[in-house]
Amino acid sequence: MYENLFKSPLHRVFLYGTLKRGEPNHELVRDTANGYAKFLGIGKTVNKYPLIIGTRFNIPFLLHKPGVGHQVLGEVYDVDSKMLEKMDQLEEHPTFYTRMEDDVLLAPDKPDFNFDQGISCATRAHIYFLPKFKSSLLEKPMYQSYSNEGNHGLKVNFVAPWPFVTSAVKRQGGAIEYLRKLINP
Repeated sequence: MYENLFKSPLHRVFLYGTLKRGEPNHELVRDTANGYAKFLGIGKTVNKYPLIIGTRFNIPFLLHKPGVGHQVLGEVYDVDSKMLEKMDQLEEHPTFYTRMEDDVLLAPDKPDFNFDQGISCATRAHIYFLPKFKSSLLEKPMYQSYSNEGNHGLKVNFVAPWPFVTSAVKRQGGAIEYLRKLINP
């Protein structure tokens, strides 16, 4: 944790999916009513993980299976406790995703930055992982980075409603429960 000028605690997070800039749920991060978020730069996990796109909603999932997949690319932010709570609501932490700290390489946001040739620094960041999943998800293509507009052709078709994600999702027929059944063993 870090402290900002307002003396509220800051938490470092690594975002790899729909919360990144230009992605369908980034509005949550941009909306200051949800709290404070400062973009620090691009990031890359030190450990390899499987980043897959799954379910009929084409949602990106980072499976908690260290050593499998790729070092995943994403974005690193410092967020206050209010923003972290909003992210937890979106990710259904701790019942669906689990937020864990892990090592991430942090680099400046420069076009064509190459982690192998450029200077980056190591940091710890919260990452949302899917801790329990069907083994069949490991058979899906694994990506180093996610973009809704990627050449995989799998656009997400479930965007979180704001401002009350959990209650809105429950009113929409229990989509989160449906997702749990699809991916959990």
